[in-house]
Amino acid sequence: MKANITWNNNVLFSGIAASGHEIKMDGAEEIGGQHAGVRPMELLLHSVAGCSGIHVVSILQKMRLEPISFNIEVNGDREEHPPKNFKNLQLHFAFEGELPEEKVVRAIKLTHEKYCSVAHSINVPITSTYSINGVTGKEII
Repeated sequence: MKANITWNNNVLFSGIAASGHEIKMDGAEEIGGQHAGVRPMELLLHSVAGCSGIHVVSILQKMRLEPISFNIEVNGDREEHPPKNFKNLQLHFAFEGELPEEKVVRAIKLTHEKYCSVAHSINVPITSTYSINGVTGKEII
């Protein structure tokens, strides 16, 4: 896998991913950012959530289960001082549909223990919670 990004101006960069999609990244306002793109640390949160979601849905589909809707909220606590890395991440998987709780838990555990390459690429503790049809389940570590 390979990436190439180009400096546009100030602290704005753009690139074309291997999949052909454009990505724009901009820094915070205090260092010259102009809200012209996503910040790299925001992109990392989206990457963890996206990778996790892709695998959870794939696993559920292999179990012959299809959510009516599904979203993931991800929060990251950052260190106060540079490099201000993430201290931990919390993901909440919210499902709607006829989904057995034990299978949802299994899909989330398999995703984090085995399949999500983004989660395995960062050295950050990740905890997960879930809800099915608005009913919150136990925390998954």
